[in-house]
Amino acid sequence: MTRLFIIRHGETLWNREKRAQGAKDIALTDNGKLQGEYLAKRLVKEKIDYIYSSDLSRAYETAKLLADKFNKPVLAIPELREMNFGLWEGLTMNDIQLKFQDHFNSWRSSPHKAQIPEAETLLQVQERALKAVFNIIDKHPNKSIAMVSHGVTIKTIILGLLDIDLSNYRKIRQDNTGINIIDFKENQWVLVQLNDTCHLTNIK
Repeated sequence: MTRLFIIRHGETLWNREKRAQGAKDIALTDNGKLQGEYLAKRLVKEKIDYIYSSDLSRAYETAKLLADKFNKPVLAIPELREMNFGLWEGLTMNDIQLKFQDHFNSWRSSPHKAQIPEAETLLQVQERALKAVFNIIDKHPNKSIAMVSHGVTIKTIILGLLDIDLSNYRKIRQDNTGINIIDFKENQWVLVQLNDTCHLTNIK
């Protein structure tokens, strides 16, 4: 059986300010690092054979906190990066709504059809992320693999593995250091756990 631990990175300042981060390389806050430490404590008793990460620092730093507990390296790959949000990057949701009202409305109502200026589409994100996931699985058959990535990217991976249409994108929530577990057994993907943040209970 192959088991995937798909994990969102810890908090950044732009998360706190509700800014579109996308491909921008924004570091973890102190709280984000603490979330990563609690994540590592939560998973230390699990069997994890390999640890992969987006090459953006917020994901890599989160993965490193986990990897140190397992005494394993972090294998960073750009294909697990967040969606490139183009002209929206660095803007707050309020700014985006004011400056790109039509595109914003499309993103809110039909994200799978949205064409944000100079950005990737959800389908493009899903295609590159799933290709990376399947390459990793082929390289490490029947292993337990942790992947630290980003909110939008993780949603597209989960929907893709479960063969659920991208139009359901908004029906999944991903919080900082949320843990998703998906198993491949009997020739099908099975969702075991979704957006588990119980390890953050004691963090204010």
